[in-house]
Amino acid sequence: MSRKPVPAQSGDRSRVEVTFDKPQLLPQLFGEFDSNLLMLEERLGVYIHARGQRVVIEGGTEAVAHAREVLQELHSRVIRGEEVDGGLIDAVIAMSSEPMFTGIVRAEPTNGGPKPSIMIRTRKKTIVPRSVTQTHYMRELASNDLIFALGPAGTGKTYLAVAQAVAQLITGSVQRLILSRPAVEAGERLGFLPGDMKEKVDPYLRPIYDALYDCLPAEQVERRIASGEIEIAPIAFMRGRTLADAFVILDEAQNTTPMQMKMFLTRFGQNSRMVICGDPNQTDLPGGPSASGLNDAVNRLEGVEGISMVRFGVGDVVRHPIVGRIVAAYEGEG
Repeated sequence: MSRKPVPAQSGDRSRVEVTFDKPQLLPQLFGEFDSNLLMLEERLGVYIHARGQRVVIEGGTEAVAHAREVLQELHSRVIRGEEVDGGLIDAVIAMSSEPMFTGIVRAEPTNGGPKPSIMIRTRKKTIVPRSVTQTHYMRELASNDLIFALGPAGTGKTYLAVAQAVAQLITGSVQRLILSRPAVEAGERLGFLPGDMKEKVDPYLRPIYDALYDCLPAEQVERRIASGEIEIAPIAFMRGRTLADAFVILDEAQNTTPMQMKMFLTRFGQNSRMVICGDPNQTDLPGGPSASGLNDAVNRLEGVEGISMVRFGVGDVVRHPIVGRIVAAYEGEG
């Protein structure tokens, strides 16, 4: 960076120097024209000067310590193959402010060996959490059989569930992926639409397809759909079935009726895992949230053994920062 750092002063100010290995990765860490370092300066109120493999951070004592921690975590992410962008920088800053950050995202020794970081590996990418709640959610996905993921759009509820489902399909721990959601609002009245059933339903399942194609090569997605390993269907198609040896995801669950939700939950079979994703505040049902099968199920099943409830908030939105501000405005939080 061309600007000379401000000298440390007496009082609550400090100056630290960090040296990074793997110099070939530093352009990704620093960003074009040091844009990532400039963002850290703005977010954390410090001055950062980079020369070669050395970075000097100056400012208030707590801010400098925070900046060093964030920079070191970002460096670890680059080593793991992640791309540093504004969203990741904001997520790491937010996570580093939480006491549970240390030892959950980073590896730490356990009985003389490394403790693996929280991540989901698929054919195309390795996915790591971008918020504290995502860290908790990914732990639940790896350990519990029935999970309700609740919260606003953009928090990664469906995306992470699909990634975990793909990872388990790849390893053989499940034999099928069954991905479902209510089609047209809650009534699923598809008859007036042109085309066969697949053509009628596909537009409403597009977000699930997008997540699949992000985790698997396109040819594998098509092949696995053709073979029945991956099934994508509206919730009405689940009636009368028992879903064994499967990873089952219900998206947009707030648009189910209580009877649809009961029907879906009771499809649960042996060696299966089920994730219910939805925003309790965004139902399209006539009658609003009180008519939602998702809200009814949460009220009935909260605290039931073996069922996990993960709640995302506005601060967990990992899309463009403006999405979080939009959600907050609509929910009266900002």
